[in-house]
Amino acid sequence: MPFPPKPVSHSRTTLTELMIPAYANFGGRVHGGTLLSLMDKVAYACSAKHAGQYCVTVSVDGVNFRQPVEVGELVSFMGSVNYVGRTSLVVGIKVIAENVKTGIVKHTNTSYFTMVAKDDADQPTEVPPLLLETPDDVRRFLEAIKRKELRASFGEHFDNAKTRMLLTENVGKLTNERCLLTDELQEKLL
Repeated sequence: MPFPPKPVSHSRTTLTELMIPAYANFGGRVHGGTLLSLMDKVAYACSAKHAGQYCVTVSVDGVNFRQPVEVGELVSFMGSVNYVGRTSLVVGIKVIAENVKTGIVKHTNTSYFTMVAKDDADQPTEVPPLLLETPDDVRRFLEAIKRKELRASFGEHFDNAKTRMLLTENVGKLTNERCLLTDELQEKLL
């Protein structure tokens, strides 16, 4: 029995949390792992709302911290399902940090979580189609398709490069890098 489509607006979720001192890293700023954990919660909420099932994280794309997050800032994690496959969903999450004293708001990062819906037997299960209602919905869906194509192409090229990489033919590439070979290794490779 096919599922009726669900609109992007159905999955839209925002989590806002105060960044407390316990979240700080050794540099006094909020630890990236803390932010990733909160993003993962939002990705789960969005995907589970859309799928109506338990969902698991398969991969995360685009984790680039553009600006640091400070202790004391209010951070909002805004997510929605951007794309669905048969059993997978891509959740886009935008992270905004606000300094409540100064009123300064900054976009700290955007990430894309690929989630898979699971049934009660822990097997991948089909998800409803995504109903696109706005030009932004269409753009995000198309961008997800493009990221999927690029990831597949990169993976293929990277795997081919690894299997063809011959150390003796490529060791010269290390000349201007910040590494050294032991004397024994140099003798083996050169």
